[in-house]
Amino acid sequence: MDNMLSRKVTCKSHGQDSSYFLGWQEYDKNPFHPVRNPSGIIQMGLAENQLCFDLLESWLARNQESNWFKKRGESMFRELALFQDYHGLPEFKKELAEYMSEIRQNKVKFDTNKLVLTAGATSANETLMFCLAEPGEAFLIPTPYYPGFDRDLKWRTGVEIVPIQCSSSNDFKITISAMEEAYKQAQKLHLKVKGVFITNPSNPLGTTLTLQELNHVITFSIEKNIHIVSDEIYSGTVFNSPQFISIFEALNKISFNNNNNQIWNRVHIVSSLSKDLGLPGFRIGAIYSNNETLIAAATKMSSFGLISSQSQFLLSRILSDKIFIKKYIKENRRRLRKRQRVLVSGLEKTGIRCLKSNAGLFCWVDMRHLLTGQTFEAEMDLWKKMVCGFGLNVSPGSSCHCNEPGWFRVCFANMEEETLDLSVQRIRALVDSNLSIVK
Repeated sequence: MDNMLSRKVTCKSHGQDSSYFLGWQEYDKNPFHPVRNPSGIIQMGLAENQLCFDLLESWLARNQESNWFKKRGESMFRELALFQDYHGLPEFKKELAEYMSEIRQNKVKFDTNKLVLTAGATSANETLMFCLAEPGEAFLIPTPYYPGFDRDLKWRTGVEIVPIQCSSSNDFKITISAMEEAYKQAQKLHLKVKGVFITNPSNPLGTTLTLQELNHVITFSIEKNIHIVSDEIYSGTVFNSPQFISIFEALNKISFNNNNNQIWNRVHIVSSLSKDLGLPGFRIGAIYSNNETLIAAATKMSSFGLISSQSQFLLSRILSDKIFIKKYIKENRRRLRKRQRVLVSGLEKTGIRCLKSNAGLFCWVDMRHLLTGQTFEAEMDLWKKMVCGFGLNVSPGSSCHCNEPGWFRVCFANMEEETLDLSVQRIRALVDSNLSIVK
């Protein structure tokens, strides 16, 4: 009966069969619990920030749950329950724009008229692809990159991804030559390149892009007359120097002639509250762009994935408490820094090093010396042992399109510290086991 359904139903480009998602399925069958299932699989493949829930819960307790939907003493329930247009609540957009600026050390200002609300960054990224490219056209993306982009950017839009191959030899930094090579590869495949898509801070590397890298991307995009999409959803997770530099801040540092000044209309930011505030279930995402035509179209498209009025209202109240938000940002960074050190130092004691990182909810872990051979088959063998033999779901580098076998993304912020300590113990057991040691 499949011939009675659309081609999209049977399309295999969703990416659900990636090892990134397969690891989740194994975890769901046997999830770790410190009391009920202490031998279960520990979920280290989920980039969630659960370190500061106590701060948000304390705020909610102080501000009385019974008054959530009240404004100036009067109930807002009826207003919030009835129809809202897709432009979003003005009060929430104002607070979100100010928060986005605060995260960027107020070096960039945001105009609410250029902001489109979406149901999470997933919706924002897909909407941008619909707005910027036709099916069969391409975006260049530095590797390694978040496995979900194969779904978010490609599945429904028909847009293609061409990797910009980055290397461990320079800590996976973006170079002009790598971008040029990717552009040539797209031409060989007869794909029209519409833009460069960057994630800053990087998922899975946990690093912020340098000003030089951002300048490379900007210069390249000007020369090729293409767009830049900068996914900045991890901007609030930067816990060490160097500081985060937004693509707009980088643009502000460059002097343009009149012709090149048009790049401002071809640069678009994706933002979210899912990672730094740890609220993925609230589905708070946003697109920011100076391109009026794009903003008008994206606003119309947002009707297919709106944020509930209740979520917008509650989050506007939290974000408007500027004293709380400043304290939250500072404490969140402190806890992330501490937690990252627990993982890095624990792995170092087992002889495993991580790429030096300053942001994110994960580490990019080098396990190349544990492979039986420098192949992706050997990487998958090691990954299967980690998941099935040692109860650790991590993301293999191949799922992130890394072109060097033996790298893994390991998350550290979605669990208790005791669970992270147990994870390190299990990794030590993996290293010590005869099965995993390369003789």
